[in-house]
Amino acid sequence: MAASKLLVERIRYVLSRRRGITEKKMFGGVCFLLNRNMLVAVWNDSLIARLGVERAEIALTEPDIREMDLTGRPMKGWIIVGQDGIDSDQQLTRWIDLSLTFVRTLPAK
Repeated sequence: MAASKLLVERIRYVLSRRRGITEKKMFGGVCFLLNRNMLVAVWNDSLIARLGVERAEIALTEPDIREMDLTGRPMKGWIIVGQDGIDSDQQLTRWIDLSLTFVRTLPAK
């Protein structure tokens, strides 16, 4: 299944005024990077978000959130947010903002 074009456009809109954002095709979808560090991605109709280990563990207690595991090996610090968790622009923006908060702590590549 291809990445949701609508979700990609919604993310582009949220990130449109941010500096240092680039796009790249990854994971069979579209990935958004901040200063060349992965920030969020679209995989099928879900959002992959990079939150860091502590925040990801907290997020996993929320509905529509699961561990990022595309290969049989979970990636710590990353989550997948299902469609119901990103239905509204407010929900989507929240996950992007949480990702931005973490990724800004990483050195630029």
